[in-house]
Amino acid sequence: MMVFDNIKRMEEFSFEGFYKIDSLMSSKCSAIPKQKGIYFVLNQDSSPTFLKESVGGHFKGRNPTVSIGKLKENWVDDTLVVYIGKAGGSNSKATLQSRLKQYMRFGDGEPVGHWGGRMIWQLVNHRGLIVCYKLLENSDPREEEKKLINDFEAYYGKLPFANLVH
Repeated sequence: MMVFDNIKRMEEFSFEGFYKIDSLMSSKCSAIPKQKGIYFVLNQDSSPTFLKESVGGHFKGRNPTVSIGKLKENWVDDTLVVYIGKAGGSNSKATLQSRLKQYMRFGDGEPVGHWGGRMIWQLVNHRGLIVCYKLLENSDPREEEKKLINDFEAYYGKLPFANLVH
């Protein structure tokens, strides 16, 4: 079973990269492969502080801000993983690079379509969060993402902080 609280173990499960969001934003995700896969957003700060207003973009005019109460309710202790995402698959031509680039643009306030995971943009330390990924050449990212989310929920009793649905 996947371990969600230990970077060394994530590496053993073929996760790589481990880039700070700040560097992904400045480099426009140039180091991220143009392949399908899954990714984690990691938080190494065990006591989160939340922003009252999201820095995320207002896609289609919708405000991405969530109440502080909802953020606290969704928080999961004793894990590094705050979001599990995917790129590509049977119905998508997205790559890890294109998907993460879109996610970074959303977090930089641009009105782009990456509504999932939007709660990380209300963490005070959002630019210090870490993104790692796993390339998937022979399996469907959606299925892998679903399995990881189910494993996470089975272990912690709830979804990762910024995952709102399976």
